[in-house]
Amino acid sequence: MSANPQPLMPHATASWMVDNTGLSFEQIADFCGLHILEVQAMADDLASSKYTGRDPVRAGELTMAEIEKGQADSDYRLKIIAGPAQVRRTKGPRYTPVSKRQDKPDGIAWILRNHPEISDAQIGKLIGTTRNTIAAIRDRSHWNISNIQPKDPVTLGLCSQRELDAIVGKAAKKAGIAEQAPTDTRLGGDREALIEELRAEREAANRAAEDAAREAAIESALLGDDAAASEDQNG
Repeated sequence: MSANPQPLMPHATASWMVDNTGLSFEQIADFCGLHILEVQAMADDLASSKYTGRDPVRAGELTMAEIEKGQADSDYRLKIIAGPAQVRRTKGPRYTPVSKRQDKPDGIAWILRNHPEISDAQIGKLIGTTRNTIAAIRDRSHWNISNIQPKDPVTLGLCSQRELDAIVGKAAKKAGIAEQAPTDTRLGGDREALIEELRAEREAANRAAEDAAREAAIESALLGDDAAASEDQNG
């Protein structure tokens, strides 16, 4: 698969190229950043999803001259005119891929259970959901409540750990939780105990190595004495 810029909709573009060009599967796969077997499956109608073809020429990502050059030489690798513009999200709800939208209720339930100090507005912005959905999960009136399992939204890919930590910190500060939380000193004690344990293990290993070396030296010396005695007898 190519590391070069890819068309905005690689699968749809590959589908169009399979149906409308004489390019090899390898050329199409390279241009679209797909595995050659994916392209082969599209050509054989074995792909799990059916894609509506997208013309890269009309999209301004490729020229017919470039396609013709590729058709004339199967070793030629097509060059995209320009990679798709990177869209920077500024305001509005977070966009979540369709494949992950079904995970949103699980992520919301996890936040409600583990961080009740976070407001509905903050959850909505973090996960990309509505207050009605949050309220339905909170009061267990959600239509699919029996199947909702609280899961870490970071693990689900709904947000980054940095984003979650930032909102948790902001909510905790607003609620005064950070100042009231007692300092947990157990970690320090555990750390010291671990250091002592590791030090003791290292010293024991060193002693064992020294004992083994000493025994080996004694055994070698004894073998040397036996060999010398045997030579004397033979002499």
